[in-house]
Amino acid sequence: MKSINILTYTLLSFLIFSCSKEKKLMSIAFKNSSQTYHIGESIDFELIKESNQKIDSILITFQKKTTTTTSNKVSIPSLKRLLGKHSLKIEIYSNTEVQLLNPKITILNNVVPKIYNYKIIKSYPHQTSDYTQGLEFKGESLYESAGKTGESRLLEKNLQTGETIKKHILANTFFAEGLTIVGNKIHQLTWKGDLGFTYDLATFKQLGTFAYNNSKQGWGLCYDGKNTIYKSDGTTKIWKLNAITLKEEGFIQIATNKALKSKFNELEWIDGKIYANTWQKDSIAIINPENGAIEAIINLKGIRKEVGINNNDRDKVLNGIAYKKDTKQLYITGKYWPKLFEIEVLK
Repeated sequence: MKSINILTYTLLSFLIFSCSKEKKLMSIAFKNSSQTYHIGESIDFELIKESNQKIDSILITFQKKTTTTTSNKVSIPSLKRLLGKHSLKIEIYSNTEVQLLNPKITILNNVVPKIYNYKIIKSYPHQTSDYTQGLEFKGESLYESAGKTGESRLLEKNLQTGETIKKHILANTFFAEGLTIVGNKIHQLTWKGDLGFTYDLATFKQLGTFAYNNSKQGWGLCYDGKNTIYKSDGTTKIWKLNAITLKEEGFIQIATNKALKSKFNELEWIDGKIYANTWQKDSIAIINPENGAIEAIINLKGIRKEVGINNNDRDKVLNGIAYKKDTKQLYITGKYWPKLFEIEVLK
């Protein structure tokens, strides 16, 4: 009999709590009706009572910081914030009743990106058979991931001649994407295969695979040289992967002072920033990995004329960034391009 009473009480409590959550205690009115804010701006809103019940407490959580209030006028101060779309969680308690509000907030950067230009220092031959998806140096060796279904390869190349030193051909079902090097391993993405490959750097022997988890596609990869690999997936998000386990451990969202941005393809880690090609754009975005802000854009307008490619050719676009850390030399190329360029960024 005792167990039946406990079960009955538990079921009744569950039903009461479930029903109470539907009770509309308060509504929300934002001072900024667009609910879009810039770094440096406080988030101000008013909670309007929709019943005569006394409000006991209000819990407000935003970007993992929780505060308690009893006031109906709320101002979330400007703090170090992640950019992008985020949920504002508001829990309203009144006696036995609870109401949950989850409005969406957009945070943008507060600084206009700087615009940089470029100067070509030197050009090198590049194989026009390679649909460049990833590009990275390890010492003097240049490694490239070439895509397209049925054409996907992992390559080691001679910078001076453009010739292939070593290659690994992927199965015809895969479309290779970005790559990065961690120690003596190469990690290579595939586009829609929900699968990445890990190879031995010296032999290109496949050592294992890794899944994407919450991200749905593979676009670009870069490694910060410490603990984190950054992975783009075509959305506004760049994912943070554990450099050892390759598990996704969070993400940043990319934005300027005006809007969220997406379609970041090849990635390269340079002096603490993420340099990213944007699909179909003759430019490279320089991204702050701490909050996702695009701090600068390298304007590469005219670069396709250097390789005799029409701007309307959607296949032969800029894609490929490689950096020699010791000499601070920056190299770029594109899909099916006949040349690879060393460039200087003019700030």
